Order: sequence, then structure tokens, then C-alpha cells
Amino acid sequence: MKKKSLYILAGIIYASLLVISCKKEDTPASLDLANQTDTIAPTGGKTTVTFHSNSAWRIDTAGFDWVKLDTTWGDAGDATINIKVPDTNKTGASRTKLIFLSSSNGLARRINIFQPGYIFPFYNTSPVAPDASGMGSTATQLIAKLKLGVNIGNTLELNNIEPYPTASYISFLKQTGFNAVRIPCGWFLKGGNNSTAKIPQSWMDSVKQVIQWCVNNDMYVFINIHWDGGWLENNVTVAKTDSVNARQKAYWEQIATAFRDFDEHVMFASANEPNCTDDATSKVLVSYHQTFINAVRSTGGRNTYRTLIIQGPDEFIRPGRYFPSDPTPDRLAFEFHNYTPTSFAILDKDPAEGGWGNILYYWGAGNHSTIEPIRNCTSGEEADQLEYYKKIKENYIDKGIPCVMGEYSANRRTAASKYAPKELDKHNNSVDAWYTYLTKQCLAIGAKPFVWETGGVFDRTNNVVLDQRTINAVMAGGK
Repeated sequence: MKKKSLYILAGIIYASLLVISCKKEDTPASLDLANQTDTIAPTGGKTTVTFHSNSAWRIDTAGFDWVKLDTTWGDAGDATINIKVPDTNKTGASRTKLIFLSSSNGLARRINIFQPGYIFPFYNTSPVAPDASGMGSTATQLIAKLKLGVNIGNTLELNNIEPYPTASYISFLKQTGFNAVRIPCGWFLKGGNNSTAKIPQSWMDSVKQVIQWCVNNDMYVFINIHWDGGWLENNVTVAKTDSVNARQKAYWEQIATAFRDFDEHVMFASANEPNCTDDATSKVLVSYHQTFINAVRSTGGRNTYRTLIIQGPDEFIRPGRYFPSDPTPDRLAFEFHNYTPTSFAILDKDPAEGGWGNILYYWGAGNHSTIEPIRNCTSGEEADQLEYYKKIKENYIDKGIPCVMGEYSANRRTAASKYAPKELDKHNNSVDAWYTYLTKQCLAIGAKPFVWETGGVFDRTNNVVLDQRTINAVMAGGK
């Protein structure tokens, strides 16, 4: 009996061990924390990570100088780690720290802590709750309300403004037939180039006044950061990413807060003709646009829903390639410019004086010269323009991103010009045809045109038209 009892007991023990072994084999290793990146403010802050592990876990603490953890190990079960960055990042560049968490069951996860460098103060000091009043239109619906637009160029983006826009001039633009205005703006050149990127209140008030005159005339208006000394446009580089993003954030937190109460008549644009030439710089430019979007949205109020406009070379900056995201759906628009062909539209020197080619005078069907064929356009005419607008429509508008042609203009030469066309009538007809055709084709795809004007078309002091042919041509294209 005793021997039999021992056999039975041994069998029970073996069976129990087998069950335990099977349970261990049937229970998979578990660590429900996903690899992640958490961003800490430049001035410091904290974040909390929670997870569950079915085995003991630990963190390698080597090299944790600026990141502090309240615990670095734990047993199986639910766990919480409080991660703190107590200090301002005054290194002048962003910094990252990889936290490597491993469990005894063989699993591992990464927590990456990212802290931008502190360069300028935080200016979003009075955010408010979202306010949708007066902001009912999506970007597509809003751009559809625009008819013809005009730039107030060489004014608010320069130090020497002559003459300064007036209320009567804005009313004159409306009476001439425009219902939208683009106001190129400078901020760096207007006192914001100090060590804190603080925009002087007097300048902010001046810009606000011009915007208000536009809104008073029921005109749609958008302001931007224009050339402004080139601090953004000429620095779309990996090396300048941190410093440019810091200034972009500081400026737009101030601008967006100052103009937050305007309704959807007012739009913001991130930049103007930024120099972007390849994939690497495209990614940098998207970061500048993303900083702009995040800064504006963070101020709240009507800025939560405001239509925002971004820009860049259309071969790079477009949906499906490189494009920023927006927490508010359907409120982004894209801006392109058209000075094609440049030898006709803007070139002012022949090769003998440093120009990249011959200045061209004659554009479009029926307008070419037989007397000086060297001045005829050979590209950028009707067929090329149609193909370009088709591409804009397919790459943006068909994908839900409405567009504005923020600038377009062409030199109109006279008999007294240094480079005077021998067939002046054909030249004037060419300029007329160019304005009419570009305006018409822009509108045909659903984009809205803003003619570039710096005082040659309008007398801004006396509020009269100086170049009636250009106005007639633009209005003809708008019919």
C-alpha cells in the first residue's frame, strides 16, 4: 500500500508540474506600451507614461542628465513612470533622449523625449476657447467667395512705405472691381528683429488698421510674412530649422492673437516664395508651415477655424508628397505665383547687362513680331499655361485644397523705355492678352487671382488708375 501511495503521489506531482509548465507556455509575453515620442516645452515640463507588463521591467539609466524619472524598475502588473525635464533647454538646438525599457520576458520599448531649444519667449499667453461665430465657411467655400484680388505691394513689407495705404485707397480698390486684397507684411524689418522677437505694438496696430479698412469694405484679405529680410525665405535649410521655427512660432503667436477677433474675411499666409529646391529642404519647409499652423490654432477663438494659406514650389509642397497637417479639417489653402515666362513678365536686363536671357516683348497667338523675332516668346504661352493650371487643379483643388494665385504681373514697356519694343502695339496687345488669359484660366480651375501691384497701375495718393489697359485686361479675364 505504501509503495502504491508513493506512485500515486508522484503522479499527482508530475501532473501538477505539467499543468504549470503548460500554463507558462500558453501565456505570451506582454508589454502593452508602444514605442513613442513625447515633446516637452523648451522651458521644461513633464509627461506620464502608463503601461502593463506581465513580467518585471527596468530602464537603463545611463546618461540621464537632463531627463529625470521617478522610477526605473517594477514588477509585473500596471505601472506608471513620471518623466520630468526640470530645466529650460538653453543649448540653442533641440535635444532628444532615448529611454530604453526592457522586461524580463524579452520585450523592449522605446520612449523618446524631445525638447526644442529655447530661443524666444512664449507668446501664446492668453489662449481662449474655440469660437466658430462668423467662421462658417470651409477653405473651399471661402475661396469661392473671392472674385478678383489685388496686392498692396511694396508697402507693409518694406521699411520705406510710400505712400502708406489709406481708407480711401482701400475703398477705391473695391470700387475698381476687386473684392479681395493681399497685404504683404514684414515683421522682422518692423522691429521684430530684437533678441526676443517681440513685434512692436505700434506696428501691430498699423497692420490691424489696414485690415480693418478692408473688412469695412466687405473685402476678403490675407496677410503673410513676406520677404522680411529673408529670415525664413533664404533659410529653408536643415541647419536653420530650429532658429527659424522658433521665430515663426513667436511671430505667429503674436500676430494670431492680435487679429484673432476678425471673422472669416481675414486669412493668414505662412510665407512668401520660400527657397525650396529638393526633398530635404521640402521637409524643412513643411516644418515651418506646421509651426505656423500650430501657433495660430493654439491661440483659439476664431483662429481655431480660420483659413490658413501655405506656399512652396508646387513640385514639392503638395498633398501626397510634402504637406503639413491641420487639427481643424478643411481650412487649408495653397498659394502659387505665376510670372511665366519670366523673360516676358519680369526680366529687365539683356545678357550683355547680366540678364539670364533676352527680354521678351511679344506673347500669345497673333502677337508675335516679324521685325524682332528674337523678342518673341517661345514657351510659357497659351498651351503651357493651360498645362500648368491643369496641374494645379489636379494636385490641389481636386484633392480638396483650394488655391489662390497670390501674384502675377507683366512689365508693360513704353517707347521711352530703355528696352523699347519696335512694335509697341503688338507688345501692348501681348501684355493685355497675358493678363486676360492668366486671369481667365486661373478662375476656370476655381483658383482666385491677385494681381501684383506696386504703384504702377494705381496712383495710390490720388486714387486714380494709371494703367487702364491692365485693369481692363484683368477685368476682361474675370468675366
